[in-house]
Amino acid sequence: MHKGNLSRRGFMQRSLAGLTLGAGLPAWYAREVFAAADAKNPAAGNDKVLMGSIGIGSPQSRGRAIYNDAKGQKGVYIAACDVDKRHLDTGLEMMKKDGFEATGYADFRALLDNKDVHAVTIAVPDHWHALIAIDALRKGKDVYAEKPLALTIEEGKAIVKVANETGRTFQTGSMQRSDPRFRLACELVRNGRIGKITQVETRIGGNPTCEPIPKAPVPEGLNWDFWVGPAPMADYVERKNKEDKLVNCRHPYEFRWFYEYSGGKMTDWGAHHNDIAQWGLGMDHSGPIAVEAEGAAPSKDPNAYNCHPTFKITYTYASGAKLLCASGQLPGTVDPKQTMVKNGKGEEHAVGHDNGILFVGDEGKWIFVSRGILTASDPKLIEEPLGPNALRLYYSDNHMGNFFDGMRTGKPTICPAEVGHRSVTVCHMGVIALRTGLKLGWDPVAEVFNNPEANKLLSRPMRAPWKLEV
Repeated sequence: MHKGNLSRRGFMQRSLAGLTLGAGLPAWYAREVFAAADAKNPAAGNDKVLMGSIGIGSPQSRGRAIYNDAKGQKGVYIAACDVDKRHLDTGLEMMKKDGFEATGYADFRALLDNKDVHAVTIAVPDHWHALIAIDALRKGKDVYAEKPLALTIEEGKAIVKVANETGRTFQTGSMQRSDPRFRLACELVRNGRIGKITQVETRIGGNPTCEPIPKAPVPEGLNWDFWVGPAPMADYVERKNKEDKLVNCRHPYEFRWFYEYSGGKMTDWGAHHNDIAQWGLGMDHSGPIAVEAEGAAPSKDPNAYNCHPTFKITYTYASGAKLLCASGQLPGTVDPKQTMVKNGKGEEHAVGHDNGILFVGDEGKWIFVSRGILTASDPKLIEEPLGPNALRLYYSDNHMGNFFDGMRTGKPTICPAEVGHRSVTVCHMGVIALRTGLKLGWDPVAEVFNNPEANKLLSRPMRAPWKLEV
């Protein structure tokens, strides 16, 4: 009988073709990725993991996306939590359709008291990350927490401390580490493919702006006091979007553009791209030694987005390398209109470089990577295989799958609390430099600035009765 494309060889050929065309990987690396995935032990996925979703969110939210990732790893959902009853009800309805009999909770603490829950996914606004993650760890839960790890540097340090004390499995949702494009880019630069790294650019886009947003009645079913939680109390506000629909401008998505709950693009896209910069520089357990910033002044109205609309942050590392994190592309070595990439069908199209990471070496060579591109100043920089003695980085091809592997084997995840903390610390340093207007020195061992004014922003006071207890 002729098996054709149903054969193992046919399957491998199609998989390799998808990795080389769709993902833009060189053939030698695509074969490595496929071999590593093929070598995994399928029996490891048989144990059920009873899950709870904290922040199940609206249908378009990160909470739903993370839920789908976890159920794809055979996670069994038995609990869900949200302070917005509308989101909780639709989330529970979705879970029921998926075959899960889940209990709904309005308070994360009650969910975490459920001893049947083995692990939780956390997809709530940033100002809630630390309190929920620490409570979950102390109650014996393994944790998958959406990035950024925490709202402040001190909160990040607290999560790391408790994660280490409890020994629970922890994964920060910096999923670009589980994408072969980003891993290959970091392996190439770590192995000197572009010479000594002199500069890294992380291009993350600017923050949106808006006019002051009118106050509105809190919708029925939303516990606004609980949503605000440890942040300063604020009005519930609504405005019409482009589709002429009323949307709240703090809950559930737009909290990102208020410093009270987040760090704007710096802790949104910056948490992803600065994480890859840290990986490529070999700084997973350290960081820069200095930071300075410039940016356009934000709104001072309490009901308007208050993150700096445009900015440029310059970090200096002990090696002399500079990391430039900016709201737009900086004058440099890569023309955003020059790169042609192939889709899964082999068709070429132009892709820009306005979002991604650019590594530049002392020989004028560069490598650029984003979610759609892996390209270089010379194609040979990517196409030539690494040698047998080359440094190879942690392999993961599925970020949620890596979390489940960690729970089942006890091995560290690809982005544990310490790594997530160090990466978002870079972002927080940039925000602090922007907000103070100061050029700052940073001690990556003691994790303090050389300036008392800046050190006051390492943490933030919490609204009673909430407090960080470590």
